[in-house]
This record gives sequence, structure tokens and C-alpha cells, in this order.
Amino acid sequence: MLTGKQKRFLRANAHDLNAIFQVGKGGVNDNLIKQIREALEARELLKVSILQNCEEDKHDVAKALAKGARAELVQLIGLTVVLYKESRENKQIKLP
Repeated sequence: MLTGKQKRFLRANAHDLNAIFQVGKGGVNDNLIKQIREALEARELLKVSILQNCEEDKHDVAKALAKGARAELVQLIGLTVVLYKESRENKQIKLP
């Protein structure tokens, strides 16, 4: 579980990132979660964009992504989800 200070630090680092995944009409599926898990191992911090045509609630999508990828939900702002998971091999981010 992240503290408020750690979430604030991660939000600041995520500000300049572009969303590398999109959740669309198909919603959250196993393939998407697998790809996000692999990307988190390489990057530790990433953004996921929820498209307008996604039929699921954005809060449910964010929780499903975090749970499926075993990651921390840093932020849900608008239709953008920020996820963090400490990498086992590529540690790049040092939390305060």
C-alpha cells in the first residue's frame, strides 16, 4: 500500500508520460492485463487510457487493471489510469 507522499511523488513522475495502453469497447481482458503486467515490469509506472466507447464504469476498469496486474492504483483522473508496480529486475524509481 502506498502512502500519500509516495502517491504524490508517482503522480508527479507520471505527468509527462503518454498512455501506452487503451481500454475500449472490449473492456478489460486477460491479454490486456498480461501486456500491462509485462510493461510494468519494464517501466514500473505507466498510464492507461479509457476510451469513450468503453461500456464499463471507469472506476471498475481501474480496479480491474490494478487487481489483474497486481499493481497499485496511483491515480484515476478523467479517463486516464496511472498504475505502479515495483520491478523485480529493473528498479528505476526510488520511492520517498
